[in-house]
Amino acid sequence: MSQTLIARTKKELARLVDTTRWSISGLRVGWMEEKSLRQWTAVNVLNVIACLLLGLEPLAMALLVALGGLVLITELLNTAIETCVDYISTEKHPLAKKAKDVASGAVFASALLWALVWIILLVG
Repeated sequence: MSQTLIARTKKELARLVDTTRWSISGLRVGWMEEKSLRQWTAVNVLNVIACLLLGLEPLAMALLVALGGLVLITELLNTAIETCVDYISTEKHPLAKKAKDVASGAVFASALLWALVWIILLVG
């Protein structure tokens, strides 16, 4: 291997380590500061337990677990958007409200999708 390739590989590995560290930090902050993230995590745990107790097919269980993960992801993005809006200004403004409401709506929509799939699987 050339020295350039080795140096580039070391640099990319260091970046991967940094990125991982920042991501874990974001998850930690979200967990510590966002009650809604902890609540959705509890719902996700109940989701997995329900899937196991009902003996759902692996594909159905995978879909429900993935949709639960989607709710957690949208909650993290909602938190990021709300934090940015609050950082820019603490004053009430219609655009700030819109940004926060739409981000919250994304969490709600992902949760509705999750619930709809549960209903389809239980009824169908």
